[in-house]
Amino acid sequence: MLTKKQLDLLEFIQKRVQRDGVPPSFDEMKEALDLRSKSGIHRLITALEERGFIRRLAHRARAIEIVKLPESMGGAPTSGFAPRVIDGDRPDGPPPASALPVATMYATELPVMGRIAAGVPIEAIQQVSHSVAVPGQMLTGKGDHYALEVKGDSMIEAGINDGDVVVIRETSVAENGDIVVALIEDQEATLKRYMKRGNTVALEAANPAYETRVFTDDRVKVQGKLVGLIRTY
Repeated sequence: MLTKKQLDLLEFIQKRVQRDGVPPSFDEMKEALDLRSKSGIHRLITALEERGFIRRLAHRARAIEIVKLPESMGGAPTSGFAPRVIDGDRPDGPPPASALPVATMYATELPVMGRIAAGVPIEAIQQVSHSVAVPGQMLTGKGDHYALEVKGDSMIEAGINDGDVVVIRETSVAENGDIVVALIEDQEATLKRYMKRGNTVALEAANPAYETRVFTDDRVKVQGKLVGLIRTY
């Protein structure tokens, strides 16, 4: 049985993974649970891991994978929870088809539209370089989806590393806090956290080495929203 704080943390992690495709940072967890220090978050995460609800992935910044959910959050006692953020390695064996929703039983080939900067913006993405197979559960909401290879480390504290492939749902609308593909002045594309304040848009990095860039809203167009992440080793 989980304590209230453990349950609150697991629910917060699940909601952020569903929203952003990546888990929250330790600072965000600390603030959400109103704790004074990160050590409390470390203890809660260790407890959740020991009870089999989450798994910490080695060699990845703040990488947390949800393995299962308690019944109070819609999980079954013996069934696992399919995470949005996946590794490139294959599991030992696929889950039985009867245990999966029809929409998630099949992988979908998405075009990889080139490389997207998670750092200094690069030129706008225009050309398909290859395709990648994506699990159906990553394709959320209405609209088309595409993939981009990440270049740079400015989103590393959001769990997005150089060389990762991000799955993007096409949309021109974003809410504050969303990680988006932003097109700057129709020339440069970058992957950043979106924050709109009045008639200005701030594109925030998830790495203290990079400054937040602020533009008037007519200079920035949202091209899509992050819904998933694929990493190979």
